Formats: sequence, C-alpha cells, structure tokens
Amino acid sequence: MLAIIGLKNSGKTTLLVRLAAELVRRGLRVATIKHGTHTFNIDPATTDTYRHFHEGRAEAVAMIAPDRLALVCRIAREPSPEEVAARFFGEADIVLCEGFKASKLPKVEIFRREANPAPLYSRGSPQSASYVAIVTDDPTLEADVPILLLDRDDHLLRLADLVERVARN
Repeated sequence: MLAIIGLKNSGKTTLLVRLAAELVRRGLRVATIKHGTHTFNIDPATTDTYRHFHEGRAEAVAMIAPDRLALVCRIAREPSPEEVAARFFGEADIVLCEGFKASKLPKVEIFRREANPAPLYSRGSPQSASYVAIVTDDPTLEADVPILLLDRDDHLLRLADLVERVARN
C-alpha cells in the first residue's frame, strides 16, 4: 500500500491516475482508495440502488453488472485504508491511496508551488519517516528521500520504479 498525499489542488488525483496506469501497464494488479472528508452518493436519486439504500435503509447495496461491481455500505466508524484493503482488495498487487496523510502508510507527496506555498514534508518530523519520494516542480526543495521533478519527462517512470520496489517487498 502507498498513499499519494499533498495539499489541496496539488495534483494528487492526476498523479495517482497516471501512476496506476503505468503500474497496470507493467503488469501489476492495482486497486485504489480515495479518502473523502464528507459523505457522497455514487448514483443519482432516480436509480433503484439509490432507493434501496436511502428509502429502504438497507445496510449495504451491491450493484452487479457483467463487467463491474459497486458496493455501498453503512459504517459506524471510518475504517482505515489498511482495513478496506484487507477486506476488499486481497487480489491486488498494490493499493494506491489518495489522501490519508496522517496514516502510517508509505507516502509520496506531490507539491506544486503554484498550488501551495510549502510542502507537507518537514525534514526530521515523525511523518517524514514514512515518505518514499516527493514529486515537485520546486528544484530547490531538499529532502531525505528522492525528489522527482515534474519538468523531467521520466518523473513518472522513476516514480513507478520506486513504487514497484515497495510493492514487491
């Protein structure tokens, strides 16, 4: 498991999607988990599954089609990404998580100067020990982990190499 972290509008989703696609291209089975700070609905109010969940107050609703499955469950507490991965993603080679910056997961931070004044990374902090790399547009950033510059054409391939090593260990 690996968390892609960063402040708002830093490019977490874009990086995760590109990294997942590259890892799949390399033959890995990738699953993803997105951390949200508020509730959500995955289907509009006009669907049967929406009605099952909201009007019928079902504990869980699964929608099954020939090529995919969606599951929505009521929860009493927010599970950790590790709990979700263990329960639902046992077949995956790697689980990429978007967010979960307070978790103990290995982390890759994306930091872009145009989006935020400073990265989350702080050299020597307890959180910095869980970092695998930082992807950034700031060539002056110093860290105790590999720094992959966004303006280099190979930054995604280099990140995929690092992540693949983490996944295989």
